[in-house]
Amino acid sequence: MKALVVYESLWGNTAAIAGAIARGIGPDATALPTGAATGPVLEGVDLLVVGAPVLGFRLGTDEMLQEIATSERNAPSPPDLSQPSMRSWLDALPAGHAAFAAFETGLWWSPGGATGTISKKLAAAGYRAAGRPTRFVVKGRYGPLRDGEIERAMRWGAELTEAARPDRASPEAQT
Repeated sequence: MKALVVYESLWGNTAAIAGAIARGIGPDATALPTGAATGPVLEGVDLLVVGAPVLGFRLGTDEMLQEIATSERNAPSPPDLSQPSMRSWLDALPAGHAAFAAFETGLWWSPGGATGTISKKLAAAGYRAAGRPTRFVVKGRYGPLRDGEIERAMRWGAELTEAARPDRASPEAQT
């Protein structure tokens, strides 16, 4: 099964989770930032796993990312804004039929999230849900990840390989 894990990551937490999910899926899975997950890389994908951080209780906007670029002076490192936003990547995503799953990184208490928008945009492009959206928890605004989240991401990736089988994926999985 060819699997692709696509992510937006500002301080490395979402990238670390994406890598762990890909390792859990297996050797035919690759984790890539939005800027590298285009064109031929998407061809023939059986499972598309997509994730981003929660920003302002939702999937970040380009305007939010611009604000982060100029306002995050207390961050332990500059945010990685070198890739297209997840929202922009989803808007440019070609139609497809692969199974998908959505994930996010955020604080445990955040009332909103990014996975709803990710799931809706993927479903609108023809992709079919293969698993419930999942949140991986960061301890603070910039991280680090909560203890055990990398291992949980690997387990979730392994579970997705079974859920992504064509006879298993269904629209109900995204609720």
